[in-house]
Amino acid sequence: MNILISGGAGFLGSHIVDRLVEKNHHIFVLDNLLTGDKTNINEHIESNNIEFLNHDVQNYIEVDEDLDVVMHLASAASPKAYTQFPINTLKAGSIGTINTLGLAKNKKAKYLLTSTSEIYGNPKESPQKETYWGNVNPIGPRSMYDEAKRFSEACVTSYNNIHNLNTRIVRLFNTYGPRMKLNDGRVVTNFIYQALKNENITVYGDGTQTRSFCFVTDTVEGIIKALDSNSGEVFNIGNSQEITVNQLAETIIKLTNSSSKIEYKELPIDDPLKRKPDITKARDLLDWQPNVGLEEGLQKTINWVNSQIN
Repeated sequence: MNILISGGAGFLGSHIVDRLVEKNHHIFVLDNLLTGDKTNINEHIESNNIEFLNHDVQNYIEVDEDLDVVMHLASAASPKAYTQFPINTLKAGSIGTINTLGLAKNKKAKYLLTSTSEIYGNPKESPQKETYWGNVNPIGPRSMYDEAKRFSEACVTSYNNIHNLNTRIVRLFNTYGPRMKLNDGRVVTNFIYQALKNENITVYGDGTQTRSFCFVTDTVEGIIKALDSNSGEVFNIGNSQEITVNQLAETIIKLTNSSSKIEYKELPIDDPLKRKPDITKARDLLDWQPNVGLEEGLQKTINWVNSQIN
């Protein structure tokens, strides 16, 4: 198949490219490299397995070839990145979603949107099911990301309803693994970097807030299964093993044999206190569930981070 992936040079996008190249699909990677990194996909560019298009999704997209699939991943995704680029984040979720939907409509292609657990905000129910509407501050410090993704979901739903476009939405929970940026403020890479340097590990709040971490290969497999399915649904894709931020820090200290101590700082505004996906729907309809245990995935990520700083 001919598949276009916006944001395909990013952390998650590049792993999806790896998986689809294995399946012998022809891939068009569309990325403006605002937060992506071309080195993530250089191997595929050099071997002519993909075509790279340096392009911003907020601008009109023109592709001469036929397309079977359009996957819209393009967006700043870490708090540091979307705080630094709030307007670009909003445009990627709004104009970018409409442009990629228009492309899929024109090409009669299947469409997949990667949304986020952030659309649930600071949830009042746990675990979060796809039917939960969320508890989101529309003008808060995370709103440029939360609301862009909520709007993008509304766009996808409208194109499905009005134009009968073959769509699906995956709401991704915390994903981690090799190729994450080391300086974008995400908790896993922050903790690993600090532990490897034997620096104090910075925990915001009292550390009792929970997260659910899914290794990147599991997340990719869930996305591919949603793409391949005949179900135009919304799916939570994540790991339902819920741990506290303190437990994450302690596990990383143990795995790195670090002398780091935990240092507590003030919790940022609107930082969610709970994150745990209900993945019943993905398990039942997609026959998907994560397989990589937390310690196994963290060790692979630790090895990669170590290779980047040494």
